[in-house]
Amino acid sequence: MALASGLLVLILSILFVEARTQPNQFGKIPLGSQLSPISETRSWLSPSGHFAFGFFSQGNGFAVGIWVVGQPNNTVVWTANRDDEPVSFGATIHLSGEGKLFLRTEQGNENLIANVSEVADSASMLDSGNFVLFNGSSAIWQSFDHPTDTILVGQNLTFNDKLVSSVSSSNHSSGRFILPLQTDGNLVAYPKKSASLSVDAYWSSDTFQGDKKGLSLYLNNQGFLLMDTVSTKPVLLARSSYSCNNKTTIFRATLDADGIFRLYSHCLENKTSWIVHIEWSALNDQCNVLGFCDFNSYCTGKGTNADCSCYPGFAFNDPSEKFSGCYKNVTESFCTGTDEGEMYDVITMENISFERYSYSVLDTKKENCGLSCLEDCLCDVALYINERCEKYTAPLRYGKKDINASSIAFFKVQTTPAAPPMGQTVITESKKSLIVFLAIAFGAVTFLCFVIAISTFCVYRDRTFLYEKLSGIISLAGDFTLRSFSYSELEKATGGFAEELGRGSIGAVYKGTIPGGDRIVAVKRLEKVLDEGEKKFRAEITVIGQTYHRNLVRLLGFCVENSRRLLVYEYLKNGTLADLLFHSDKRPIWKERVRIAMEIARGILYLHEECQACIIHCNITPRNILMDDSWIAKISDFGLSKLLYPDEIRSSMALSQSRGHLAPEWQNNASVSVKADIYSFGVVLLEIICCRSSIEADVSAPDEMNLSSWAYQCFAAGQLDKLVKDEDVELESLERMVKIGLLCVQHDPALRPLIKNVILMLEGSKDIPTPPSIAPFCISS
Repeated sequence: MALASGLLVLILSILFVEARTQPNQFGKIPLGSQLSPISETRSWLSPSGHFAFGFFSQGNGFAVGIWVVGQPNNTVVWTANRDDEPVSFGATIHLSGEGKLFLRTEQGNENLIANVSEVADSASMLDSGNFVLFNGSSAIWQSFDHPTDTILVGQNLTFNDKLVSSVSSSNHSSGRFILPLQTDGNLVAYPKKSASLSVDAYWSSDTFQGDKKGLSLYLNNQGFLLMDTVSTKPVLLARSSYSCNNKTTIFRATLDADGIFRLYSHCLENKTSWIVHIEWSALNDQCNVLGFCDFNSYCTGKGTNADCSCYPGFAFNDPSEKFSGCYKNVTESFCTGTDEGEMYDVITMENISFERYSYSVLDTKKENCGLSCLEDCLCDVALYINERCEKYTAPLRYGKKDINASSIAFFKVQTTPAAPPMGQTVITESKKSLIVFLAIAFGAVTFLCFVIAISTFCVYRDRTFLYEKLSGIISLAGDFTLRSFSYSELEKATGGFAEELGRGSIGAVYKGTIPGGDRIVAVKRLEKVLDEGEKKFRAEITVIGQTYHRNLVRLLGFCVENSRRLLVYEYLKNGTLADLLFHSDKRPIWKERVRIAMEIARGILYLHEECQACIIHCNITPRNILMDDSWIAKISDFGLSKLLYPDEIRSSMALSQSRGHLAPEWQNNASVSVKADIYSFGVVLLEIICCRSSIEADVSAPDEMNLSSWAYQCFAAGQLDKLVKDEDVELESLERMVKIGLLCVQHDPALRPLIKNVILMLEGSKDIPTPPSIAPFCISS
């Protein structure tokens, strides 16, 4: 009896799968058919009339997709080419005689909806909500294989697939959140504008699967949302609990515009009227969605009534879309004045939380925390938490009002707004009226009036020049203002460039103190930079100035005078990673070295994928990685390659004692991509593992001269302990680090992983493939 029941279930399952993609003769769409948004044939209906494929209204035009037909509103469940601009009334959809499904715009452009090499002979809008192209009885393309923000009954989401939220319920372009099914079997929600790391995840299904075979998320016809593999028991994520009283029911699981994954049921009341129920919600509070409120704003409220507010001193980027974030509402940089306390004040807020990557941590009392931020020109906010004062520079992300957060935030704000530009004119006109009145009575005052007029003109001219200078900086840097120094200021700050901290191929670095304060800085005097004018230099410096990350050295200001080009950075007193690894009396412990490698990788990830413009560093070496007061690794000299002459870019590597870090494409004069930085990071990672330089002559055997080649020999021979000598290191951790390093130093750039995958491998959340052998590589002199 049990065997018979099992066979019955198997047969029904096969029939159900077949039914998903079998052409329905009543809903068959022949070749040569077309749709128009202004004709009676605006869409192709499924046989039941519950689903439709065609044009739907979006913005000031139309988009193409699939929807549940209902009154008063349809529910869109799939969108074709969703990030294309809406089309006008003159657009048409064609299932051409050549078997291609495409959208023809009013201008005559043809955009494929189904990009498939095989030729279709018919199409069908099925009652499952799946739009299918057929060749005979075989499905050659189906919308179910290309989900957007929704999965329907019978639709699978397989590993490496993802749902992407829509902008809103009326705009079905790609929105702000993603829900990928990861290769580890975990369904995880992230903000789209993130690196999709563990710190960015705000919801997880916790369905880790050891076996990836057949891994999928699916929704069955009973409203059960399940995670399944071939060899393990399905994991139930959610289920329908509402009874539709035997009425027609449509289930869907959607990543909504607010970033929350929800299960819905649509109960048919009459031909086109549905009652929609939320059966399950991954989160109940919108404020628990990381990135619900964008940069420099925080989330307040409960449930689905959350709202976004700007922090004190910030204003909305777009007041009509408060979730779009805020910008710093100041007229000049905090660092332009010397008496910070006179120009700014602090506003306190309690129970505020945000992503905590501080640039400075102080052990001080609560009452001194706000004062410390007020006196620090880089500080935008100080957070007093756990009896420590943490200082941050904008932008801030993942902010929310949390009554469980025992914290006090001190936001620096401008005390009085700058006087309007016409203010002086009003005062001058008032004075002139007074002088005219006095001149009538006292003719001698005429001379005094003349003197005042000349003085006013001179002051106005000087202030206009200063205003234009500051405006130029602000307009270039946007939210991230940099201080513009004069050459004489920096000459005085460095004592005539007396104390040299180091010298590289593009210039020397000097220690200095900002005039009028006690902040120690590092001043880099650039040499051999492109002479493309002040505007070009400012534009490139602005890109560098807009970067802000815990693992990047902060650019504070610059100087442009004639041919002189100088950059002002924060000063880090603990030297370089090279000093720590190669010249210290005692090597850092293994745990610290792993942490440093992760910090460098995160800094590179920000440069490659998270800042506004992708920045290829071009010279990642231990000498360009500095250690701050807390021994946190920070990458320096990023973004400078665009300021060099083309030949100097390559020679800067060759002459900076970093030839061992050169990717092969540098010497082959091939095009250079982010993979060149991956190669350099791989060499640095191996140096961190072994605490030795990439190329050394003083070794016990010739094979050990080139670190990359020697590391592979040790890996292939199963003798990794040679790399760390007598150090007690966990073998599994050592093997993981070495394998990642060897993958990064592959001579073929295509074989090197992206930095995002490097981080996942370092974290242990991604499998590490066995690295291929390292080809012989000679370093040219």
